[in-house]
Amino acid sequence: MRKPLLFTLALGVVIALQSPVGATESASSASSAVSANGQLKVCGRQLCNEQGQAVQLRGMSTHGTQWYSQCVTDGSLDALAGDWRADVLRVSTYVQEGGYESDPQRFTALAQKFVDGAHRRGMYAVIDWHMLDPGDPNFNFSRAKTFFTAMAKKYKDNPGVLYEIANEPSGTSWSKIKSYAEKIIPVIRAQDPDAVVLVGTRAWSSFGVSEGADEQEVVRNPVSASNIMYTFHFYAASHRDEYLNALNRASDRLPVFVTEFGTQNYAGEGANDFAQSQRFLDLMKRKKISWTNWNYSDDDRSGAVFKTGTCNGDTWTGNGVLKEAGVWIRQRIRE
Repeated sequence: MRKPLLFTLALGVVIALQSPVGATESASSASSAVSANGQLKVCGRQLCNEQGQAVQLRGMSTHGTQWYSQCVTDGSLDALAGDWRADVLRVSTYVQEGGYESDPQRFTALAQKFVDGAHRRGMYAVIDWHMLDPGDPNFNFSRAKTFFTAMAKKYKDNPGVLYEIANEPSGTSWSKIKSYAEKIIPVIRAQDPDAVVLVGTRAWSSFGVSEGADEQEVVRNPVSASNIMYTFHFYAASHRDEYLNALNRASDRLPVFVTEFGTQNYAGEGANDFAQSQRFLDLMKRKKISWTNWNYSDDDRSGAVFKTGTCNGDTWTGNGVLKEAGVWIRQRIRE
């Protein structure tokens, strides 16, 4: 699940920003996800709407905003909400690798711009603190505290946000991840007491499977907080039945949100395995497990839904601008 990043493109893509999200008004329709469901909450093991009914959100994750901001525009968000019929956008703010730590003010503002863009179109937004390396989230605690304080202050009265506090912890114990969660959740709750918080799990959010453990460490020692869910990530060409079975077992005992997955290998590249991906999607549909797919960009790897160069243009709708994985996942969202 650790995704080696394409540094050869980084210098080129971060410069050519298109018109900012919000330059045109796109009011959410009466049937939009947020207007239909309101403030989300965790009911037992389910994500529920404000009426207490279980819901499944389906949508996309951005790539790192330090590289692919130009893929999140008014046009692309109109397409995601309208043409794709997505319920949710995951806004991924990388911490290292040229991300938040290099310019906190800029990346906070960028995240808020994209969250606002999702909200104008009636979509929920997952505010993703995309820590990867170092894999212990405590390393970035002070940065996370500053970031989430700013985000929760802005969105405390908005029902359309969920907070993902640690993207993919790795190489560290569940007890350290749990300790981090129990420190950062109160920071969010002090500003926004009602929003759902998403907690990363061990071994790149695999419930420990990628490091030889399983979901029992979380079942036996859950985070001491209410209104939370645990995240699970998978890449279908790499992650086979052991991962599928772990997701099935974990979701019987815990509230789970799949905030990242791909139809390719764990690096988001290579051949697509749509058959294995469909097995995961069938399970998530049956259990109403919400998900966001990686990723809504034109990165040259197979896991990016747009053909390379699409984000430099102004055409976003239909299958013509999409790679094979994009065609497939767009149809799954529209179903």
